[in-house]
Order: sequence, then C-alpha cells, then structure tokens
Amino acid sequence: MSAFYGMTARSLRGEPVTFKDYAGKAVLAVNTATHCGLAPQYAGLEALYGKYRDRGLVVLAFPCNQFGRQEPGDDEAIGQTCQRNYGVTFPVFGKIEVNGPGAHPLFQWLTARLPGLVGRRVRWNFTKFLIGRDGMPLKRFAPITAPARLEPAVRAALGA
Repeated sequence: MSAFYGMTARSLRGEPVTFKDYAGKAVLAVNTATHCGLAPQYAGLEALYGKYRDRGLVVLAFPCNQFGRQEPGDDEAIGQTCQRNYGVTFPVFGKIEVNGPGAHPLFQWLTARLPGLVGRRVRWNFTKFLIGRDGMPLKRFAPITAPARLEPAVRAALGA
C-alpha cells in the first residue's frame, strides 16, 4: 500500500482527515494561498473538480503562508475566502508548511518523488501534484500551469 494512504492532515475545522479516505481516487494536491496573484486558479481547480469528480478525481488544497506571506488568515478566513470568492467545494485543509523542517509529510514525500526545477523544494504557491488511483505520485505541475492544462494528465490518471 502507498505511503500516501497512511498520512493525515487537519481539516479547516481542526479535525484529522486520513488520506485513506481517497483510496482508489486520482488526487490533485495543491499548495494554495488566497492572497496570491495565482489565487484565481481556485476557480480553475473547482472547474476541473466539477468536471471529473464523478469519475474519481479529488482536489486537495493545502494553504501555505511560506511564499510572500500570501496566506495570512486563520483557517476560518481561508475557508470563507475559498467559498465566497471561488465557490470551492473540494476539500481545503488547515494551513501547513511545504518546505523546510516543518514541512507536512505529504509534501516531503511528494517533493522527494517528484523533484522540480529547484530540487526537492516547492517553488511557489499553486504547485500541483497529481497522484494516481494507486496512491503513487505521477506528475508535478508548475505554479503558473493553469488547471485546464492538467486535463490530459487527469484523464490519463483516471484511466479515461
């Protein structure tokens, strides 16, 4: 079984969520920030989720304040902004770190398996990681990659 399924994260309400709940789904894990210039990607992520969720895609958003302090709010403010500004219905988790000694285990694992241009670090908000239905990392996408451009990879991960 993939290490992904043994991990957990805290929901915006502070409750633990086990990634075992996503077994058999293709997962798009994204580090996000509501005050980032790329925040409009939330709408694109929601559109991708809406189009493919019935086929087994789940988008998981992980707010992070490590890049230009662009996620300064608390979990309640993050949730309100995601819902009000972008209509987000996919899971958004509590704020985490994605780089350094305090990095969440998910991002330690993803960056070790899918290093980017700057190695094992996440370069900026809205770096995207596609995880297959078997819980194995498939592909990493740059922050500027629009969610619509992920469709071919998502379809392949879904077996379409």
